Amino acid sequence: MTLTIAGEPLVAYLLASVRIIAWLAVVPPFSGRTLPTMVKVVLSLGLAFAVVPEGQHIPLGTVALILNVGTQVLIGLGMGFVTYLLLAAVAAAGSLIDVFGGFSLAQGFDPLGMNSSTVFGKFHQMLATVLLFASGGYLIVIGGLLRTFHFLPLGTSPDLSGAPDVFMRAFDLFFVTAVQIALPMIAVLFLTDIGLALLTKVAPQLSAINVMFPAKIGLTLLLVGLSFPVLPQALDRLVDLSTQAMSALSGAG
Repeated sequence: MTLTIAGEPLVAYLLASVRIIAWLAVVPPFSGRTLPTMVKVVLSLGLAFAVVPEGQHIPLGTVALILNVGTQVLIGLGMGFVTYLLLAAVAAAGSLIDVFGGFSLAQGFDPLGMNSSTVFGKFHQMLATVLLFASGGYLIVIGGLLRTFHFLPLGTSPDLSGAPDVFMRAFDLFFVTAVQIALPMIAVLFLTDIGLALLTKVAPQLSAINVMFPAKIGLTLLLVGLSFPVLPQALDRLVDLSTQAMSALSGAG
């Protein structure tokens, strides 16, 4: 028995998987070392089944095919970077809390992320990952990626005229969201520093170090616990913004 496969649909399927795996290589938590490379490949091949049967015309020439592969890699990396930037706002908020709460002194090397991480920076990153899977937000993000194949089909070149604006807007939202999440806690910790400084002026014999660190640690833990109800709404908003950013990069409206 001879099994034959049409060349153009197979090439379209592989090109779709290339865009998806380039996106998975950047976006957390799929980009972490906790997810083996083979799992990412299988996941991209499985997701490619949902977007290939479009009947697009794919050039099969060697040069055109190589250019198309490079284009799909760049598209996947660009969309993945925008998604990563928006979803990393929660972890950035945790890092800001570490700086003002004094926990940034206890940095450690993260062997999975291959970088140095602080206590609440890593904690908020893990919390955002749990919320992303518990709320089903990861399905919305992946669905946003798959919808880009409708706006930017295989074999077509992307319009990069609006890409700089999308990246700048994503960076603005990343910074603003991180500050908005951490700002109430930063303000309280800043006022705590001022109060402890005034306390040392009133009672010079009081050891500021012995009072400051336990007080700030306890206050930081209390404030972080009070901020938990805000994180699900913030993450839902970031998921929506990431899908809008990918659609904008693909040329949708």
